[in-house]
Amino acid sequence: MGSAGSLYLVSTPIGNPEDITHRALRILTEADVIVCEERKEGERLLARYGIRGRAVEELNEHNEAAASRHILEHLRNGRNVAVVSDAGTPLFSDPGRVLVQSAIEAGIAIVPVPGASSLLPALTVSGFSLDSFVFCGFLSPKSNRRRTELHALRQEKRTMILMDTPYRLAALLKDVAELLGGERRVCVAF
Repeated sequence: MGSAGSLYLVSTPIGNPEDITHRALRILTEADVIVCEERKEGERLLARYGIRGRAVEELNEHNEAAASRHILEHLRNGRNVAVVSDAGTPLFSDPGRVLVQSAIEAGIAIVPVPGASSLLPALTVSGFSLDSFVFCGFLSPKSNRRRTELHALRQEKRTMILMDTPYRLAALLKDVAELLGGERRVCVAF
């Protein structure tokens, strides 16, 4: 068996398609396999930049274990694999951790390809302290559990970053106001 391929974690634009890097485009053009959460979104991304002839495979919450084993075989066989998310940085609130852990255990080179980030731009426009902040990620979509999670954050003094989908934002903001207090400042960034 020859040398193993590399696993590239390629950040993609969050909203504006011009926010992709030259390096990301090069990696996507050169990779043997492009792995995406949803094939339709992955193919749309590649078509947007005129990238053709790449094998596209899915890795999502429904097939993560099996897909990770399959992708690891590509890597062991010397194929370079680029993982993309629907938007932003792969594995950040997306599946892929199983693949990365397996690649680490197998001694496969993992190469992050940075790009657009939703966190830092949101922090910079918030006007809040950037000296120290805590990323809380996506809270539960279930009201009771989300409220419990927010209650646990009541004593947190650092800037907190919460993420959610647009259709759940109103419910989240209502719970934040009720459970974290009316004196807490909020910045909604999208």
